[in-house]
Parts: sequence; structure tokens; C-alpha cells
Amino acid sequence: MEKIDLIKRNVQEIVTEEELTKLLESKEHPSAYTGYEPSGKIHMGHVLTVNKLLDLQNSGFEITVLLADVHAYMNQKGTMEEVRKIADYNKECFLALGLDPEKTNFVYGSDFQLSPEYMLNVLKLTQSTSLNRAKRSMDEVGRKMEDPKVSQMVYPIMQAIDIALLGVDVAVGGIDQRKIHMLAREGLPGLGFKAPLCIHTPILLGLDGTKMSSSSENYISVDDDAASVTKKLKKAFCPAGVVEDNPVMALFKYHIMPRYDEIVFERPEKFGGDLVCKSYEELETVFIEGTLHPMDLKAGAARYINEILDPVRAVLG
Repeated sequence: MEKIDLIKRNVQEIVTEEELTKLLESKEHPSAYTGYEPSGKIHMGHVLTVNKLLDLQNSGFEITVLLADVHAYMNQKGTMEEVRKIADYNKECFLALGLDPEKTNFVYGSDFQLSPEYMLNVLKLTQSTSLNRAKRSMDEVGRKMEDPKVSQMVYPIMQAIDIALLGVDVAVGGIDQRKIHMLAREGLPGLGFKAPLCIHTPILLGLDGTKMSSSSENYISVDDDAASVTKKLKKAFCPAGVVEDNPVMALFKYHIMPRYDEIVFERPEKFGGDLVCKSYEELETVFIEGTLHPMDLKAGAARYINEILDPVRAVLG
């Protein structure tokens, strides 16, 4: 696969593609980062951005992962000690999912976010950012925003300064990070920093076809055991022949197909025998035609997702 195709694979938006072309022409090893707020379990929604970091790493990018412990503290996700513990757990998960330990730079927010230089730049950016803009930026990713705290208003400002002081070319995140990234693109040049290029991945639906949420438990965590994954997928929303908004098909598109050259659906001879698909497009075709039954699709998803998660389980014990 061409480098540019690998970078653009399964991406919802690049701001901007023209800037990406110029970056690839001017730098052999550009840099990209994603920040993760350590706040509990890593699920397949988070893994979507890890997959993109893997694509970028395989395209020659230098990767930084920000374990945003200070952000999590400000967003009321626990004490600094509790949050740091979760950050360490997150790091182990990301490495087990395939990030190269030799080539991935893991940074704790608390390592640099409490310095005078950082705080002064945060204060400078607060001067040019309206309260409305800060609140809108946080609405997608925040919690308890009907009664926002001042810390949650400062959160997106800090995220912009993270990009500046980490010195990265590209900010990677889910499409829910878009408003924060646009704030960075517009606000950083005024402080003497470059505007970051932004790569946004889609937001995965929960297994029941509704928004993924911890209260609904409609997601797969990277530390779910194999039996739990199989059980969750058996119950997943998966209408026959329907590809759009089908969470099981999404697992194949975003998680399984990028890691395998071909996938095999194991079926008894009386149901047509094993079925092999060499691309996601081929999988879509056989599913829409009805050649592949939803139960076989779910069984295949469970098998491959469990294979992908086995290294994580091995590390976490």
C-alpha cells in the first residue's frame, strides 16, 4: 500500500490534505501525537486512534503518545495518584496492541504541563479564547457539562499548548476532538507556534447500534476475556445484508481487515464451507448478497478480535 493511502486509510477527515502532501514532501520523518486521558478501560473506540498511529508509524512518522494525567485530574477522573496508575495501565495496553516500544515516545502530561513556560502559554491562549468557544470545544469530550467547572474550560486550551510544546506536526484524534484541534490551529500561530495538521478518525457505534457508553456496557474492552468478547458479539446488533451503522461490520473495517491479508469464516459444508475474503470490499459484497449470515459474521469477528486482544491479555495477566 502506498504511504499516502496508508495514512488516509479509515480516516474521516484530514485538515488539510494539501498540508499533508507538503509535509510528506518536506520531511522524511514527520511527527504525530495522540493524547489519551487515562480514565478507565481502553475499548475498541480508543483502539481506532491506536490503529492510525500504527499506520503513521509504518509510514515513517515519529510517534508521541501523551498520557494526559493532568487532563484526567482536571476532568474529575480521580486523584493524581489514581490517574497515574491508570496511565501506566494504558501504556501497557497500547504497546501490546502493536506500537513499537523502541520508536514510540510516551510522555506523561505531568512531566511538562506544570512548568512555567507551559502555564504562561496556557494563560496567553486563554486571552484570545472566548468562554463559549472553550465550552463548545469541551462539549463533545467532557463530562457533567451542564455545570462546567473552570478546569474543564481550561482543558481544551491545554490540549492546544500540548501540541505546541510537544513540537509535533500532526495531531491525531477522534472526530469528537475536531473543535479542540481547530482551536489549536487558529490560536497557536498568534503565540508563535505552527498550526498543526489534524487527522480525525470516525467514532465507533456501540455493539447495540447506539452511542458507545460505559453505562450501557455496549463496547469491547481490550482486557475482556475471550468468552466475554464472544458473548457480547453474539448479542450485537447486526441486521442481515445491512452494512451502514452495523457495529460488527465496523469491527472488520477498522480493526480486523487492516491487520490481516485475508480472513476466513469457518462454516460447515452444509452451509457452504469456509468463506475467504481478501478485502473489506469483498466482505461487504458477500454480506449484502446474503452469502454470509450475520451469525457467521459475528463468529468470525469474535475469533479475530480475540486474536488481536490476546497480546494485551498476556501483558495484563
